[in-house]
Amino acid sequence: MTISRPDRMATLPTVPAALQAADPARSTGRNGCPVHDLRVRLRTAGLRPTRQRVGLGWLLFAKGDRHVTAEMLFEEAGRARVPVSLATVYNTLHQFTEAGLLREVAVDGAKTYFDTNTGNHHHFFVEGDNALVDIEGPAVEIGTLPEPPEGMEIARVDVIVRLRRKTSA
Repeated sequence: MTISRPDRMATLPTVPAALQAADPARSTGRNGCPVHDLRVRLRTAGLRPTRQRVGLGWLLFAKGDRHVTAEMLFEEAGRARVPVSLATVYNTLHQFTEAGLLREVAVDGAKTYFDTNTGNHHHFFVEGDNALVDIEGPAVEIGTLPEPPEGMEIARVDVIVRLRRKTSA
């Protein structure tokens, strides 16, 4: 008897439209097992679900939308006993970003956050706390944008509103 392991499959099987309509979980590749679903998500994004990617992906995506730096994720991986180097964390975050699973948000020249919410939104940055918080809804209106240079197009506009705690008078 041959057992097919999902993490070794090169491509996802095609699900007939009738089955997709009858079972929405099949059309999304989700089957209720979070680790299986994460492996499918990685494969769908064109990434091989290695042990390190699955471990880091679990830490990133199991807690809903969040903002992390590579250092934060590295510390979290250590606490969760996911054996990875800081270089692997950086590489994985950049691979996830290139695959469209994360959004990179540069706050300062040396401070980059990775956002699990890849939808169109903007951010508050709380100075002193080094916390990035989503601005929900259409709270930011962009008037006119400059014409991009010849041969270029605007990919997206990132607005970061910096906050600081009020000082007592």
